[in-house]
Amino acid sequence: MKNRCTWCGSDPLYIAYHDDEWGVPVHDDRRLFEFLILEGAQAGLSWLTILKKRENYRNAFHSFDCETIASYTETDVSRLLSDSGIVRNRLKIESAIRNARGVIKIQDEFGSLDAYLWRYVEGVPKPNEWKSMAELPAKTEISDMMSKDLKKRGFNFVGPTICYAFMQAVGMVNDHTTDCFRHEELRTFVGP
Repeated sequence: MKNRCTWCGSDPLYIAYHDDEWGVPVHDDRRLFEFLILEGAQAGLSWLTILKKRENYRNAFHSFDCETIASYTETDVSRLLSDSGIVRNRLKIESAIRNARGVIKIQDEFGSLDAYLWRYVEGVPKPNEWKSMAELPAKTEISDMMSKDLKKRGFNFVGPTICYAFMQAVGMVNDHTTDCFRHEELRTFVGP
């Protein structure tokens, strides 16, 4: 039996996410945007709730295509508010649209969302050595900086805790506990 981070529990969807995705470096702009939107949608809810709705989000939000989402109108907001497959929160839906517009500006300025985000860790995942989940921080100095800059750029649902959860999810930090089998695998992961 593999030893895993305790947060993933026994749900098969959560275990698969832990084993195959969480903490694996992501450099694709669309996937980075997807995680940014889903982390914001998760605010106040469990991540498992969002995982169960992820395919619905992909369908409802045009596979997280920033250009398409940036052009959403009030008609799209109404459509999304009536979609029971996603979190039907007007502020979260409107922030996804606002954030898509912000991503396009970031891509114009930095060449890609990837280049903008990964500069916070100098392009290399930060290896941590947490022995237990109790040691993991909810936010860091880097997530504070990212949050402040994204907010200056007009983004919503990007507080320092959401930014840190995002950094964990997309592999900017390796926050698997040292007793988890993924910790060592990701320490030596060089990426696709």
